[in-house]
Amino acid sequence: MANPTSKQNPTTNSCFSLAVFLLFVIGCTARPIYPLPSQDDYRIRQPLQTFRPYNIAHRGANGVIPEETRPAYLKAIEDGADFIETDILSSKDGVLICFHDVTLDNTTDIAKYKKFENRKRTYEVEGVNRTGFFTVDFTIEELKLLRVNQRYSFRDKQYNGKFGIITFEEFISIALDADRVVGIYPEIKNPVFINQHVKWPNGKRFEDIFVKTLQKYGYKGSYLSKDWLKQPVFIQSFAPTSLVYISNQTDLPKVFLIDDVTVSTQDTNQSYWEITSDKYLNYIKNYVVGIGPWKDTIVPVAKNYLEEPSDLVARAHAHNLQVHPYTYRNENQFLHFNFSQDPYKEYDYWINKIGVDGLFTDFTGSLHNFQEWTSSDTKTESNILHKIALLVSPYNN
Repeated sequence: MANPTSKQNPTTNSCFSLAVFLLFVIGCTARPIYPLPSQDDYRIRQPLQTFRPYNIAHRGANGVIPEETRPAYLKAIEDGADFIETDILSSKDGVLICFHDVTLDNTTDIAKYKKFENRKRTYEVEGVNRTGFFTVDFTIEELKLLRVNQRYSFRDKQYNGKFGIITFEEFISIALDADRVVGIYPEIKNPVFINQHVKWPNGKRFEDIFVKTLQKYGYKGSYLSKDWLKQPVFIQSFAPTSLVYISNQTDLPKVFLIDDVTVSTQDTNQSYWEITSDKYLNYIKNYVVGIGPWKDTIVPVAKNYLEEPSDLVARAHAHNLQVHPYTYRNENQFLHFNFSQDPYKEYDYWINKIGVDGLFTDFTGSLHNFQEWTSSDTKTESNILHKIALLVSPYNN
């Protein structure tokens, strides 16, 4: 009689063969097995990278998809953004929205709505009279009817009229729903104007509602704290009084935005020269962790050529302030002649020569690709192959 233990069970053999095959594949690819993310809030997500300058998606991936829309932010996350940036304004009924201009004329289809023809107004905005359809004259229900268009005529228009305006809360949800930790970078936009035209209950201000919204969704903690790393955020504004005001409400990191040298602050009417002086940087560092200057204020430009860099970055760093310049764009009309129409050369200049700590870009994927190729951790063969696969994958479709 044959020994029963010598018989081979087909099911057992199949399982064994499958296990051997999986081990072989894993060994060949040299890639670890990660658990699938769970459906609850305790899933493990890839943390925010902090070892290189931040890739800040300016109004989402708006070089590809119309700005400040849900698909623009989703595309930016897909393309590798560390932070998704947005401008926060308000509707007539006090709902915070993601929108850049105080008027709707340039980037929505407002003109096609006959029922809104009588809503055109002229208001003073930052000392200048402007005429148009203002967000503060429309309820959130009315704003949700509108569709967003691409700002620049030379960019892809295939998505014009397809996506709507989103609220601040919807924007936050996009970041929190990502499969890795993605920071948010909201701007308190035109606070002087908003506080003049929108009234909230109990004497609250635009800034109060803004901070309350962040707190509602669990955003808290100082820069690089455990709480902050879990849900990273930078609060930005061109209005220093707003940043000082909210400092009494939250210790979340704040960034003071700086405009062109010809533009004064919208609330204190201070000149660029004053707000970039050592005396002012020494003052503002008590309230902010960084500054966000227009890049041409750091390196002056003449006849589309860069001149000698100023010492603004060095002085900011001496005051322990980060520097996040804006805005980096791939198109030739935005690239100075020094870069030979190559956005990678521009990134290299600003990261490796000027030494900035973050970059606002309309083309998140380009900056991500540049940083992936030039990061010091690309030395091992497996990492290089993995990064090549990441760069090639968008074209496989």
